[in-house]
Amino acid sequence: MILAVDVGNSHTVLGGIENGEIRNVVRIRTGHSDTWAEYAIKIKQLFEIFDFDMQELEGAIVSSVVPPATAAIIEAVRKVSGVECLAVGPGIRTGLNVRIDDPATLGADLVVGGVAAITYYGAPCIVLDLGTATTITAIDSSRAFLGGAILPGVNLSYRALSSGTSLLPAISITAPPKAVATNTVDCMRSGAVFGTASMIDGMIDRMEEELGDKCTVIATGGIAHRIVPYCRHEVKLDEDLILKGLWTIWQKNTLQDANGEARKEK
Repeated sequence: MILAVDVGNSHTVLGGIENGEIRNVVRIRTGHSDTWAEYAIKIKQLFEIFDFDMQELEGAIVSSVVPPATAAIIEAVRKVSGVECLAVGPGIRTGLNVRIDDPATLGADLVVGGVAAITYYGAPCIVLDLGTATTITAIDSSRAFLGGAILPGVNLSYRALSSGTSLLPAISITAPPKAVATNTVDCMRSGAVFGTASMIDGMIDRMEEELGDKCTVIATGGIAHRIVPYCRHEVKLDEDLILKGLWTIWQKNTLQDANGEARKEK
């Protein structure tokens, strides 16, 4: 079994993966300034709650978009479990052909999501990640990662809207009964849910037109389940997409020796 860790701006997702099967997935708040000791306490407690046997842990892998947390989590995993933790970044084999202007600037989460998308769903595809930010990325029929778009996440946008206005309240991101809402809260919810779904539909149309292909569309991220049901395109919801990508990347980097020759899996 390996430990896969996806560090996002708001939440960190941890999951145990054994022979490709994901289990015991848990979300904790990302502590941008937490020390390795603070992360170690959290991880140890989670191991105990879910009866993880640390002796069975073969390795760990982390994808992070929060640089201050990356080193702390890697050290925490090493202290708690005794295993070294791979970090998705330069020097890690991913198998993803990245064709953006500067591949070194591509976020680890987008790399991992792209790897999972082509591995589990094929290409061409469009990957949506709805979290603190909303990212929409495109992979063409040759499995090349071409780039995409980044927008403010739904929760982030509506917190800013509420804090920047005198009369608009904080809201939960849930769909109202209809798009033409008749009160302030439902009007905001209509924009948040139906407006975001419509934006996604429009971006899918534009990206498919540029690629010249009909794409499989996959969505992940903490808010995806609230938006995807209202998209008019078919969108496959996969809340474990990033963990699947981490498993795939871990295999690519541990099942080959330095000469690239296949080794037997444990």
